[in-house]
Amino acid sequence: MSRPSAARRVCPEMRRQMRLDRRTLLKVGMLGTAGLTLPALLQAEAAAARAGRATSKEKSVIILWMRGGPSQHDQWDPKPDQPVEIRGEFAPISTKVPGIQISELQPMCAKIMDKWSIVRSFHHRKEDGNVGHSNGDQICFTGYPAGRNADENVMPSCGSIVARQQQHINPSLPAYVMIPRMLPGAGAAWLGAAYNPFETKADPASTGPFKVPNFEIAAGLSGQRLKDRRSLLGLLDRGARSDMAINDAAAIDRFQEQALDIVTGGAARAAFNLDAEPKKIRERYGLMPAFDPGDPQRCGSPNWAQRMLLARRLVEAGVRLVTVDLRWWDFHKHGFDSQRRGFLPRFDRAYSALIEDLEQRGLLDSTLVLAWGEIGRTPRVNANAGRDHWPYVFSAAVAGGGVQGGRVVGSSDRQGGRPKDCPKLPHDMLATIYRHLGVDTKAKYLDPSGRPNTVLPEGEPIDELF
Repeated sequence: MSRPSAARRVCPEMRRQMRLDRRTLLKVGMLGTAGLTLPALLQAEAAAARAGRATSKEKSVIILWMRGGPSQHDQWDPKPDQPVEIRGEFAPISTKVPGIQISELQPMCAKIMDKWSIVRSFHHRKEDGNVGHSNGDQICFTGYPAGRNADENVMPSCGSIVARQQQHINPSLPAYVMIPRMLPGAGAAWLGAAYNPFETKADPASTGPFKVPNFEIAAGLSGQRLKDRRSLLGLLDRGARSDMAINDAAAIDRFQEQALDIVTGGAARAAFNLDAEPKKIRERYGLMPAFDPGDPQRCGSPNWAQRMLLARRLVEAGVRLVTVDLRWWDFHKHGFDSQRRGFLPRFDRAYSALIEDLEQRGLLDSTLVLAWGEIGRTPRVNANAGRDHWPYVFSAAVAGGGVQGGRVVGSSDRQGGRPKDCPKLPHDMLATIYRHLGVDTKAKYLDPSGRPNTVLPEGEPIDELF
């Protein structure tokens, strides 16, 4: 079902506020170079005022987003008894946990199977429509189907909801971070730009020192210049404040200080300083250059390993939700070769390193780690040695956050085409994430048409994991 357009009629009060925001944005637009806009500050204030729920300060989530749709057969749900056109080219291997097998290209993950679990029965429903990449993005990040333009968020993503409800818990760090940049389906939609993720933009996989652009800008500002910016904001705001309540005007000052603290403060700068990691740890995750498949029809595999390491640093510092871009698992052609040469060995090394690293630092119990994509792949291998889109069953790896390792939740049928038992929806995974973080899933927020929208319309936490 499509959602109301933002262009529809809004109430006079909301229209007045929109005019105010546009006017003020024009007045203080130059503050954007320091990562600040006045509307964003006002939105952050409103979120903090409404978010008075007691939550655990140490809990966090890492989403390893395998966009494109990893093959359930070739990674976490092998079908060795099926003919080669179903089972594919990879043999299964036994793991540390008796009775659980995964792809032969993941030996490091197999050795620590007791620390993570698999859900093999995720699926999209027929009523959700033709679920491909974009529709799947929306459902997995928001719990709502996509609108007419499936590449744009219709509803706020889970990370934006976390920022809305929990940014106040640790004001010195962004609550929601994206490595390296915005993914489809992962934005704030009408909730407001203040709740979009903080994007590193710089890629930890690149050569040379890792530098986050926003922090580099901030580093060039002297104490006096920052003081001058505060004074300038006060001067330019004077006209706008005459239209505001006293409390709103005071909120501008408080959240201007908070935004400056995030951009210039030592806590955020230290958390993003990937170069502070010892070489031994960086090598454990993997320092390989990006995989060049040679054929434009094949999917190239970037070196995601250092992105995962940065995610560990961020949750260790107190960031609530980090999403890591691990795209692009869309193997229509040369799928086995691409997975063998680049994707699966690199994922195996980096994922196992992340789980072990979190455990050694005492962070695994408090950090829920989810690795999944938006769809699965067809049971039958196509004529190009690949698998096509298949929304009817897919798998995910889940660890930490109280998850009991060495479990398999649900199963697929003999050919790996449909859930056989214990079917799960993406909504159930979102409910699991929200429960872990203490997010109020029954909270309602008004979209631009004035319609109240529940954070999560359906879904129950996956208790079988715990």
